[in-house]
Amino acid sequence: MDLVFRALADPTRRALLDELHERDGQTLVALTARHDMTRIAVAKHLKICEEAGLVVSRRHGREKRHYLNPVPIRLVHDRWVSKYAQPWAAGLAGLKHELEQHMEKVFEIYIRTTPQRLWDAITDPATRARYHFGASVESDWAEGSPYRLVHPGAPRPLMEGENLTVDPPRRLVQSMRAQWGPAAEQAGTSRVTWEIEPVGDSCRLTVIHDQLPPGAPGELYGGWPMILSGLKTWLETGQVLTTPGSLMYSAPTYSAPKETT
Repeated sequence: MDLVFRALADPTRRALLDELHERDGQTLVALTARHDMTRIAVAKHLKICEEAGLVVSRRHGREKRHYLNPVPIRLVHDRWVSKYAQPWAAGLAGLKHELEQHMEKVFEIYIRTTPQRLWDAITDPATRARYHFGASVESDWAEGSPYRLVHPGAPRPLMEGENLTVDPPRRLVQSMRAQWGPAAEQAGTSRVTWEIEPVGDSCRLTVIHDQLPPGAPGELYGGWPMILSGLKTWLETGQVLTTPGSLMYSAPTYSAPKETT
């Protein structure tokens, strides 16, 4: 948490995070052009944000693009914000991006666990329901086979897709067709990649949600910070994390999320 607070304490770094909030996946050159400072200075600020987990960088050909990672902010929110302020804070932390290109969202979190235990938590139906808003996942986990996300109160699967790459306990790539509401269905098929990398006695989990259409509704990807926070809490403490999402879907009858504007 100290690294997160240190990164957020500087107004320049907050401005850089705001830039990525407005337009995700920017290069160092693009970010430098928006600020009256050298490229080296911007790179140093980005490095501090990366060390805090607030920014994740990925290579796209020769370019290195930077993505806002809201998971650490979500963890701060879950630990420090009272239940009375949750709807307000969750709204501030929500991802409501409207990009004029195919969208890619990157989320990163460190969890004190083993790769195999983390893989099992992603693929086991009962464990998945403990942090994925009460919904469990069903599949035989063979490459090319289907999977679906089901909720006991929903009349049909909330999500369906195909297992494109299954490489336990390192990498899982899936197509994703959301079916919980009209706006989600209209977005069509996107792709979700789970990458597990051991780091000391922990694992770095990176979730990449890409191939999203231009203007994809925030409900497609805005829940990932809560899901990953719940996964971390469950694996490290054995406790179920109470989040706005888990409360929303805890009722016996499932209610589709409201469209994000």
